Amino acid sequence: MHLRLRTAFALLLVCVAFAAQPAAAKVRITFWSREEGQMFPHAFFTLDGTPDRGGRPVDISYGFTAKVISPAILFGDVPGKIDITPRSYIMGSFAHFSVWLTDAQYDSVLHLTEEWGDKGDHHYSASKRNCVHFVAEAARRSGLRAVIQPKFVKKPHAFLESVLAMNPQVTRVEANAKTFYGTARSAVR
Repeated sequence: MHLRLRTAFALLLVCVAFAAQPAAAKVRITFWSREEGQMFPHAFFTLDGTPDRGGRPVDISYGFTAKVISPAILFGDVPGKIDITPRSYIMGSFAHFSVWLTDAQYDSVLHLTEEWGDKGDHHYSASKRNCVHFVAEAARRSGLRAVIQPKFVKKPHAFLESVLAMNPQVTRVEANAKTFYGTARSAVR
């Protein structure tokens, strides 16, 4: 009986030791576009997962757009803002690809949102500093090659497809939001 008790206790200690280990986790960045209509931003990214270092899970999206959508955006710089894109907007959008981030890359992408937000330089220019430029910088900070050719400055879908072509290591999603949040998202987890 004493041997069984010691064996059970040893098994319990092994189980507790493994349970105390942090689960492997990562944050994934997914790049999206939405080209139709007067709704902005037309390019944005989502972050989901948990950093390797631990902490709270993240499930958020970021885009960059003008603070006020008016004809003024066609004539020069206007105030810009970081947009926390709501799920209802995402549901009408297209997911292009996803990349798993290191904690350093994740931190760098979060820092980007501060740099372009109210704490940093938040001017918006339709041709020089728009949602495509913001997403391109997020892609670079995620370890990807992202070159904005002039023909893609105002074409987020085409731009993100060009980034996908330059980076064969990324996880292709190429799905609408309903598919992504249904089957595609679980497939790339």
